[in-house]
Amino acid sequence: MSLRKIIHIDCDCFYAAIEMRDDPRLAGRPMAVGGAAERRGVIATCNYEARAYGVRSAMSSRHALKLCPDLLIVKPRFEAYREASREIQAIFRDYTELIEPLSLDEAYLDVSDSQWFAGSATRIAEDIRKRVAKTLHITVSAGVAPNKFLAKIASDWRKPNGLFVITPGEVEAFVEALPVARLHGVGKVTADKLTRLGIETCMDMRDWSKLALVREFGSFGERLWGLARGIDERPVQNDSRRQSVSVENTYDTDLADLNSCLEKLPALLESLNERVARIDSSYKADKPFVKVKFHDFSQTTLEQAGAGRDLESYRQLLSQAFARGGKPVRLLGVGVRLRDLRGAHEQMELFPSA
Repeated sequence: MSLRKIIHIDCDCFYAAIEMRDDPRLAGRPMAVGGAAERRGVIATCNYEARAYGVRSAMSSRHALKLCPDLLIVKPRFEAYREASREIQAIFRDYTELIEPLSLDEAYLDVSDSQWFAGSATRIAEDIRKRVAKTLHITVSAGVAPNKFLAKIASDWRKPNGLFVITPGEVEAFVEALPVARLHGVGKVTADKLTRLGIETCMDMRDWSKLALVREFGSFGERLWGLARGIDERPVQNDSRRQSVSVENTYDTDLADLNSCLEKLPALLESLNERVARIDSSYKADKPFVKVKFHDFSQTTLEQAGAGRDLESYRQLLSQAFARGGKPVRLLGVGVRLRDLRGAHEQMELFPSA
């Protein structure tokens, strides 16, 4: 099997970059795109000046203003972001039809069979970055690697406005030294557990058998075993349609009872609304669902057709899901199934008006 050439493109602070491009007065000062603090809004993204204060996406606007009192929060203009995303996608299509968008500002490209630049994925990535900068006046970061897992890590390696390449011959050494905390899906709790087990790098993890990792981490252990060896066989899927949008959080301390779980719902729903706002208008939010992973790694998912997406509806779903296990909880997730409108033009206004 021939090696693939995968590029991961990630726009740098996309919403904020579009706002600073369209209003140069915003540049150079801490600014964010999101909902109003007095209406329980959340931050969709922020520029690097704001990140220096600890502001980050999915944070409540109220908390962001506590960290950075001078933060300017701009109301989102989703049609402007969608238009910019369409322009970027059009640039991608000049190089390959194998494109898998992850959101408005992020995508995988498989350029294994591209004839551009004699098939050089690195030169294709360089050209895409130059064209986006010239055409849209924003910057993107790119990662080039033999698979999706490594390409995504590479795109983050020299952010912002960077390019990082992992050639097939460099995979072994790169992955060996890679901290396990950088692996996709490894949150703080899992990273802490790995550290307690003496696993800090992928090289350390290779001392563990697949079975031993599964015993410690459930089905995710098998994924960890593969990632520690740089293995990721997932293809770039250009014809896939999203089935759902969700957010989840693994807690540092297990949530002991139902009330402890219910207290976490408002923050999770704020983050979910921010995620739903990023999907394009060919989808409509439909059935709500919740996911509960108990302390013993058993888990359950519950959804309900016809239910609302308000706090009380999610409270009822969570209560029913918790009752299935009745044990301390390590992870909670909330989400919504998506209905594919296939080009129907419906807009979703998720952020409250300022």
